[in-house]
Amino acid sequence: CLSKGIFPASYIHLKEAIVEGKGQHETVIPNELPLIQEVTTTLREWSIIWRQLYVQDNREMFRSVRHMIYDLIEWRSQILSGTLPQDELKELKKKVTAKIDYGNRILDLDLVVRDEDGNILDPEQTSTISLFRAHEIASKQVEERLQEEKSQKQNIDINRQAKFAATPSFALFVNLKNVVCKIGEDAEVLMSLYDPLESKFISENYLVRWSSCGLPKDIDRLHNLRAVFTDLGSKDLKREKISFVCQIVRVGRMELRDNNTRKLTSGLRRPFGVAVMDVTDIINGKVDDEDKQHFIPFQPVAGENDFLQTVINKVIAAKEVNHKGQGLWVTLKLLPGDIHQIRKEFPHLVDRSTAVARKMGFPEIIMPGDVRNDIYVTLVQGDFDKGSKTTAKNVEVTVSVYDEDGKRLESVIFPGAGDEAISEYKSVIYYQVKQPRWFETVKVAIPIEDVNRSHLRFTFRHRSSQDSKDKSEKIFALAFVKLMRYDGTTLRDGEHDLIVYKAEAKKLEDASTYLSLPSTKIELEEKGHSATGKSMQNLGSCTISKDSFQISTLVCSTKLTQNVDLLGLLKWRSNTSLLHQNLKQLMKVDGGEVVKFLQDTLDALFNIMMENSESETFDTLVFDALVFIIGLIADRKFQHFNPVLETYIKKHFSATLAYTKLTKVLKTYVDNAEKCGITDQLFKAMKALEYIFKFIVRSRILFNQLYENKGEADFRESLLQLFKSINEMMSSNSDQTVIVKVCAFHVYSFASSGPTQRHVQIIMENLLRTVNRTVISMGRDSELIGSFVACMTAILRQMEDYHYAHLIKTFGKMRSDVVDFLMETFIMFKNLIGKNVYPFDWVIMNMMQNKVFLRAINQYADMLNKKFLDQTNFELQLWNNYFHLAVAFLTQESLQLENFSSAKRAKILNNQGLFTLKCIFSPKGQHKIKFIPEMVGPILEMTLIPETELRKATIPIFFDMMQCEFHSTRSFQRFENEIITKLDHEVEGGRGDEQYKVLFFLSAHQKASECLGNGRRGGTWRVVTGW
Repeated sequence: CLSKGIFPASYIHLKEAIVEGKGQHETVIPNELPLIQEVTTTLREWSIIWRQLYVQDNREMFRSVRHMIYDLIEWRSQILSGTLPQDELKELKKKVTAKIDYGNRILDLDLVVRDEDGNILDPEQTSTISLFRAHEIASKQVEERLQEEKSQKQNIDINRQAKFAATPSFALFVNLKNVVCKIGEDAEVLMSLYDPLESKFISENYLVRWSSCGLPKDIDRLHNLRAVFTDLGSKDLKREKISFVCQIVRVGRMELRDNNTRKLTSGLRRPFGVAVMDVTDIINGKVDDEDKQHFIPFQPVAGENDFLQTVINKVIAAKEVNHKGQGLWVTLKLLPGDIHQIRKEFPHLVDRSTAVARKMGFPEIIMPGDVRNDIYVTLVQGDFDKGSKTTAKNVEVTVSVYDEDGKRLESVIFPGAGDEAISEYKSVIYYQVKQPRWFETVKVAIPIEDVNRSHLRFTFRHRSSQDSKDKSEKIFALAFVKLMRYDGTTLRDGEHDLIVYKAEAKKLEDASTYLSLPSTKIELEEKGHSATGKSMQNLGSCTISKDSFQISTLVCSTKLTQNVDLLGLLKWRSNTSLLHQNLKQLMKVDGGEVVKFLQDTLDALFNIMMENSESETFDTLVFDALVFIIGLIADRKFQHFNPVLETYIKKHFSATLAYTKLTKVLKTYVDNAEKCGITDQLFKAMKALEYIFKFIVRSRILFNQLYENKGEADFRESLLQLFKSINEMMSSNSDQTVIVKVCAFHVYSFASSGPTQRHVQIIMENLLRTVNRTVISMGRDSELIGSFVACMTAILRQMEDYHYAHLIKTFGKMRSDVVDFLMETFIMFKNLIGKNVYPFDWVIMNMMQNKVFLRAINQYADMLNKKFLDQTNFELQLWNNYFHLAVAFLTQESLQLENFSSAKRAKILNNQGLFTLKCIFSPKGQHKIKFIPEMVGPILEMTLIPETELRKATIPIFFDMMQCEFHSTRSFQRFENEIITKLDHEVEGGRGDEQYKVLFFLSAHQKASECLGNGRRGGTWRVVTGW
């Protein structure tokens, strides 16, 4: 038969889950992201508090919590949808965790500690010191957020300074609000950063195409004309002045006053004017208001000889501009970080649609994976003879890229960020100007594999204002330059005086006609020709013109170098016979060039090592080269490349066999430390030891992942032998090794021996008691108290049963030393438990400390039973301190689960489990009477904790006390008076409940009945328990 249920099947969704525990401790854990589980738990906990805030009429906090809850619900839905790209998902996770941490703090809930990816740290898998530092970082971050909320303006400045101090990269955010100019035709609005003192642009252009209607041509970008000028570094911030420059180029007729548009040439790029704003204060952080709209006055071009570059310099020099209400409206803001950081931290400003205009040059840090192959080409100036014309020509330069077969490369020229790539770029035309000065820059981005076959081609054409005449105008000259030099390096940065060739237009279009000819005047002179005279008639079918043309280039490539020695190494496979020489020459290359190609250089070194794995021919040279690079990055000039090297090791390094060769070469150097000529290189290797070991470790990890721990014994043996060699070197008295030994001392900062028994023993013997006494002597207001307690906890956490036994042996036969140690330890523990050094919301840290202390207390309890229980060695004060410590531990506030919310109780029980303490009334026979009645009150307080199992374990102690006193004095008056007095006091104070009363009565009568059954007197117990 068909079974029927309450809910329609269409309303039910089966959710996969894991069930942990049984009965009351059963926990259902859904199979979903840990963050989703955290958000769900947080929402449930906040909702209870939210309701309480409503009942308490706390409206301000109620609204704040409501906004936070709504945000979390929305973000939770987005994560569960599974539709977000990885980068957006990562960003959203950061927002979620930040919101949870902030909300927990303002609601006085527990601090959550996380790793770098936002995942909650597992205290069982995290070292004590790491956990302590994570708490410090989390607490600081939340506190900064709170301060930011309380005093927003003040703290924005503080946080801003901190962020800018911590990052070597910056960006200027620009939002173009409007262009108020009477242009009359379509226009190009080109914005860039400019150094007035050096009279040069320092960034790419941000290009916005503006229509004659006064709106962006791409209407979809209306109100969204945003760009970031990235890769700015500390050197840029130190510039004396930086200007934000806008050039407006009109696109249309030669002259605006011409009205008969049908007969006129259109589409000509003509200079119109500029707008300049000094942004030095914004770059320096003196002005920071992203909402403030700045008006940049417009200065039109006065005449044809008024080049745009000239107008820019005039406006900068002038105090005021007669703008007549024309200009641009923009908002500006300096942002810390590279483009990836900016997108994460300022999503409200910078998103995927925001144009990115890079600096013309490398950023101060080039991260692995930032592959770039940009060549900036600037049309500088020219000098063109008028020829057969009565006036100077209206010269238009067309820039394009061709391969050696004469085929044009499509879509490789970028006139500006925010615009599409084009195949040819046409310059601005200056009307009847013999010596035009353009200073127009475009970016040429060619695939790496095509660079060696490509060349830049510049063609010159006279443009007529009349359409009929213009159509008949053909190319009158050509210039070109190859992107790769004869030695395989790229075109040198700087200005190039190109040769202008003349020939029939058809011949100029054929690459084979000119590619074999010299392209610059320097090349011409190198081939024995002169730039003037009859000899120029002998250069094939092309004639060298008297015209001149200058360009400047700047190569920003992480794949193409301008250094021959570095190129030899990067292309080592093409000529392996020169490999020995190339490796030696690498160590003579300028550091600035090496760091540009850091990833490729390291890849080349390790490829050489891997591809010669059966040979040791190049091992030492590769090792020396690696030490050279590490030393280079350690230099103050390049120290900001440290994160780059770290990232390479973690994410890009892949040499699985490198560990064997690096270990072997390093050992060889150490073994031969006293030999003449070795010391200098060994000294450098010791300075680079941290990263050498990081490469060794990472290489071995990669090998293990591939071959499942194959050769583990050999690896361990090689490391053991290496460390033995280092020890021998450190023990040497030779003068040759003095400097090396001084350098090698820093090895100990990085050597990690792992949690071996012997090393823990050494730490315990030398540090534990010193740290303990330091903690005892320090005041609770000391800034270092938390760190010292964390160190002590870390040592205790590493100790095993063997270590505790060995600890007592270290005191020798001096019994008083053991007593002193245990006494000071019990007192210290009791003080730390009673007045915790960590904030109340550091729950995980406090629970970790409790867990470690509990194990130590139990270990010390065993010592008490073994050494201080018999008649001869019994120590009353020591036992008394122990019992007070046990009571203090169990009655501490952080263990009173009944005071916590259900969510927090579950969290503590899931993470820590139930604490157990060997707190039985241990002393036997005559010693028990010594604790009566002093211990009655503390144990009574312990029994009042509303934990059934604890009560069952501790209430019978009272019967034991009563019996003890009775056997000793034939009465239990002292016990009776003490327990009645203390119990009365506690009950009047609101302690105890009905369950306690019942359990107390039943436990006592059970013990009494057992005594009666054994023929002992126990009826008098009713007198005590009849309350």
